[in-house]
Amino acid sequence: MAAASPRSGVEDIQDTNEADRLTLTRRKLLVAGAASATAAAAPPIGMSQNAAPPPTATTSLQVNGKTRKLVLDTRTTLLDALREQLRLTGTKKGCDHGQCGACTVLVDGRRINACLTLAVMHEGASITTIEGLGTPGALHPMQAAFVRHDGYQCGYCTPGQICSAVAVLEEIRDGIPSHVSPDLNAAPRLSLDEVRERMSGNLCRCGAYSNIIEAIFDVAGESA
Repeated sequence: MAAASPRSGVEDIQDTNEADRLTLTRRKLLVAGAASATAAAAPPIGMSQNAAPPPTATTSLQVNGKTRKLVLDTRTTLLDALREQLRLTGTKKGCDHGQCGACTVLVDGRRINACLTLAVMHEGASITTIEGLGTPGALHPMQAAFVRHDGYQCGYCTPGQICSAVAVLEEIRDGIPSHVSPDLNAAPRLSLDEVRERMSGNLCRCGAYSNIIEAIFDVAGESA
């Protein structure tokens, strides 16, 4: 039997000490890491108590013929003021980036995307939502035309489509040219190109565009 090497015993002791040192090092590292993460997640002392409240303002709006006074965070969009404060949920929140037109309302007779404008910017303005155009018992002619021509399908974009369609006919009657108007100095005429261009900011994922155009021409008293 071979005799145990004295050097082998020394190496064993050295290996054990090295393992203990590494284990301790890893433990210390984990503790230090956990402490750092906790410190990073915790708010600075006194921050929550000293945070300034959001700025607010009292805003008066003429919504669907009624004066509505609201105390709003000045960062509130017109869309959120209508839906969350006044509970007028007919105006829909789609993309919330001004790209789909689902939130279109009429402000002083002109259509805008309610998600792209702040409510406090419209002090005293006259705002018409889909609820203000007509009622179930007395539909606005454009609402009735959408029903007659099946221009709504799933219906989510319909309030914005109808508000926009009402404004389109008024824009043409007021002589406001569009990107496709052939002569900027002449009164625009109702045409497929004019309607398609002016309604291009209102998207319908169901693809009811042809029916919507027929409804608009119907209200204008012409054939698409």
